[in-house]
Amino acid sequence: MARVLAIVPAFNEEKNLISLYRKLKSVELEDHTFDIIIINDCSTDRTKEVCDVNGIPVINLPCNLGIGGAVQSGYKYALKNDYDIALIALQVDGDGQHDPSYITKLIAPIINGESDMVIGSRYIQKRGFQSSKMRRLGIRYFTLLLQATTGQKITDPTSGFRACNKKMIREFARYYPVDYPEPESIMFSKRNRFVIKEIAVEMKARTEGHSSITSLKSVYYMSKVSLAIIIDKMRKEMV
Repeated sequence: MARVLAIVPAFNEEKNLISLYRKLKSVELEDHTFDIIIINDCSTDRTKEVCDVNGIPVINLPCNLGIGGAVQSGYKYALKNDYDIALIALQVDGDGQHDPSYITKLIAPIINGESDMVIGSRYIQKRGFQSSKMRRLGIRYFTLLLQATTGQKITDPTSGFRACNKKMIREFARYYPVDYPEPESIMFSKRNRFVIKEIAVEMKARTEGHSSITSLKSVYYMSKVSLAIIIDKMRKEMV
């Protein structure tokens, strides 16, 4: 029986947490235990109070660490409590985009020993919300960059809907990219010879709030992540 943990990083997500938590609680994994932990990244809204009042399991970070630090805190919790699979159930700008009904399919390749990390991709079947045109171009760019540096085509490298096995939990508890971790963590995983697989999922448009990546941050995002991926590739070549 595998122990599965859904890690939900949250920053100012008071309007979404109750609905998401109920959806996650409704997930039934046959022969596996399924727990949920909210990582409250020092929110300035009522995220902490919402969790406390509704009995939602939460870790309240003392300062804002950003998405990478919040996710890594979840991995550290998963490692300390000996979970077999860590599932990133909600990205900080995901706000209900990720459908919990896909969790069983997401963890199946890990349960079957086929993969170390599984990524839910909206671009395999191209159904559901496909993001804006500019973001699709950026995602396509990272797909090509990662294919050139790793030899594997990842169709949705910015997807935060992921599952990792115990080996990856151990690695990510030790090191996890900080600012925009999704593409960087793929390069890191491939450099360390972990097996990555994608499955087709459908995602939804946001219902509340705003994305953490604004147009003003886009140039920084593209430059910073590209440089990090190239540097990680050079580390592999220098070994």
